[in-house]
Amino acid sequence: MTDSDDDWAAALAGPQKKPMTRRTKILLWVFAAIVAWLTLSNASFLAPDPEGKPRLIAHRGVYHLYDKRAAAGRDTCTAAFAYPPDHDVFENTPQSMRWAVGLGANMVEVDVAPTKDGRMVLFHDWTVDCRTDGKGDTRDLTLAELKALDIGYGYTADGGKTYPLRGKGIGKMPTVEEGLAALPVHPILFNFKSKNAAEADQLFAILKASGRDSKRLGDAFYGGAAPVKRMRELLPDNWSFDLKGEAMPCTKDYVLYGWTGIVPASCRNAVIGIPVNYQWAFWGWPDRLVARMDSVGAKVIVFGPYERGKSNEGISTPQQLAKIPASFNGYIWVEDIREVGPALRPRQR
Repeated sequence: MTDSDDDWAAALAGPQKKPMTRRTKILLWVFAAIVAWLTLSNASFLAPDPEGKPRLIAHRGVYHLYDKRAAAGRDTCTAAFAYPPDHDVFENTPQSMRWAVGLGANMVEVDVAPTKDGRMVLFHDWTVDCRTDGKGDTRDLTLAELKALDIGYGYTADGGKTYPLRGKGIGKMPTVEEGLAALPVHPILFNFKSKNAAEADQLFAILKASGRDSKRLGDAFYGGAAPVKRMRELLPDNWSFDLKGEAMPCTKDYVLYGWTGIVPASCRNAVIGIPVNYQWAFWGWPDRLVARMDSVGAKVIVFGPYERGKSNEGISTPQQLAKIPASFNGYIWVEDIREVGPALRPRQR
């Protein structure tokens, strides 16, 4: 072979690779070791199997669903964007609460609001303008005035052309006492809509006067930081949490550095919220994460899909429920308990 042939063969072979240096090899081994450690330390299948079954929180009990894209704002009149109703049971009522439990809810969420004359009702909105035939802040009206309202007055599914629930909610805004009587042996999750710590004292007094053993039943409380803090002082053994001040920091911190295996300090005795469509972003999900949260006294709640520009709340369909691993034993926030409750029962057998 001539020199020109050698040059031609070398050209076909391409540039010669330089031998890997010892430093490069060491770096690659270190990288591989880190990847292996991250994989194994966050492997769910290597964690202990969680004990127990998932628990459903029925948001507002059974209620009339609405278009969450159209009613995305916190203070939007959701009744104005209701889907066509197929029942006449209203949220936050004894009928709604009992029905939710019958459908499989382990806990029913309700909203509390004080009245002008020192009573307390179960009602979601800050004002009565949206759902009822009245006007003004809920807290500026007496119990008698609230009881006279029609809580089905404002519901429409066609932009105001028809109001199919008018006349069916007259006198149905319940007191807290009526809600307690509806579920005498079943836990209730009470939502403080305001930032006033005095509302915790008022609710506690009602619970005590009714003879309800909230500690034994497992009642829970959430909402603004001030009433939650006060309720922890009044019922230290019960679950009380602040979604904005506790769940959000814990959730963000865990996504950022949960891969280290170190549970963020913000998660201690707090709540971590997991959107069903972002489960993949949570290190060690589900079994490893559950074990880590158990170690610091934190609760795990799975919510519905997170979507920008939409009101993001709970699970609404059996299809969303099916995406949650069968081994998960925490809480599932539910919007449509009529669909989700029966769908969970076969998984619990």
